[in-house]
Order: sequence, then structure tokens, then C-alpha cells
Amino acid sequence: MADSSITDSLSSYSDTDFAEIVVVRHGQTVWNLEGKCQGQLDIELNEVGKQQAAAVADRLSREPKISAVYSSDLKRALETAQTIASRCGGLEVVKDLDLRERHMGNLQGLVFTESEKSNPISYNIVKSRNENQEIPGGGESLEQVYERCKSALLRIGRKHKGERVVVVSHGASIEVLYKWACADGKYVGNIRNASVTVFHLYGDDKWVVKLWADISHLSSC
Repeated sequence: MADSSITDSLSSYSDTDFAEIVVVRHGQTVWNLEGKCQGQLDIELNEVGKQQAAAVADRLSREPKISAVYSSDLKRALETAQTIASRCGGLEVVKDLDLRERHMGNLQGLVFTESEKSNPISYNIVKSRNENQEIPGGGESLEQVYERCKSALLRIGRKHKGERVVVVSHGASIEVLYKWACADGKYVGNIRNASVTVFHLYGDDKWVVKLWADISHLSSC
């Protein structure tokens, strides 16, 4: 993993030496409410999710300038990203498949808590947090998610040194990025829909978490 920490001790770097990557989880869907495993199935935002997307877009439009907006190609993320891009200068959203949610194999479309009985092997793989076990039915391991999401953020960060960019992705994807950026890989709290996490990329692979899963903009949603 990259040499990184939760606090910024890299004071010798100037603003042009790092990329600020604002990672946003997509807004809420009906399946989020129902506790269903979405994985890479293409579920749209519900009305609350659209309100959340508007709220995070409003927040980001009042913060320092955004140079680019990247997103998973799945509808729930893409719609969130398009709302942000529209409010932040009418930017074009760049779709990146490496930002997709973890493929949940034969759990996709199932209520996760009910899958303990219907798909116990897959359920136990997810609960065990074993990083190298793939979920049956074409699902990914956590390590596979980590590698593709890390690749995406490195590619984006290296392209945008000295700039501030937005990346819209998914819960599991953001979780593995946090584990990459922090030596202990532990975090407090949930990655809520439309939450904001900020990473700084210094050099080629030195990451710092500046803000974690903030939802202060969602008080009215």
C-alpha cells in the first residue's frame, strides 16, 4: 500500500504538488432502503437520492473550483455526478468503469440479511472480510476491488496535480480506498449516501485523507 496517513504531515509540498480528489458516494436508491445488494446492477436514484445529489452539488459549487468530474458509469453514480457537474460550471462527466461498485456475484438483487439462509457461502465471504475470496457467481474479492479503484484514483490524481477534481463512486469502492490511504485501514462511522471524502495525492502514490464521509450538507434531506 502507499505510504499515507490520516493527517497531513507533508507541509513541505506546495499546492501544485498534490491533487485534491473529492470522492462522493452516489445518492440513495430504493434498493439502499430495502437493504438489497446492488453490486453492479444498474439502479437509479430515488427522489431522496436526487435531493441528496442536489445538496452535495450545491455544497461543492460553493467550495474551491472543480476542474473535472469523474464517475462510475452506473446510473446512481452517473446521475449524482451529472448533477454536480451541472452546478460546478457545466463540466462534462468522464465515465470510468474502474469506479464501479464491487460485483456481488450471486448476492446481487438479494436482501443481504436474508441471503444468510439462501446463499450462506457468499454471505459468509462478505461477512468474513477475507480480502482474497471472490463471491460466487462472478463476484469480486476485496483485493480486486482495491486494485481497480486504486488504479483509477492514481490515474486521475496524476493527471490533475495542482487541481481539485470530483470522483463519484460507491460504498465498497470508497471503503477500500480509505484502507489504502490509512495504515491501520480502520475508520469510524458509515459511508452514507452523498457523503464527501477528500484525499490528497502527493508525488506518485503518497495519499492523505483530509476529510472522511462528511454529510454536513445533508441536514435537509
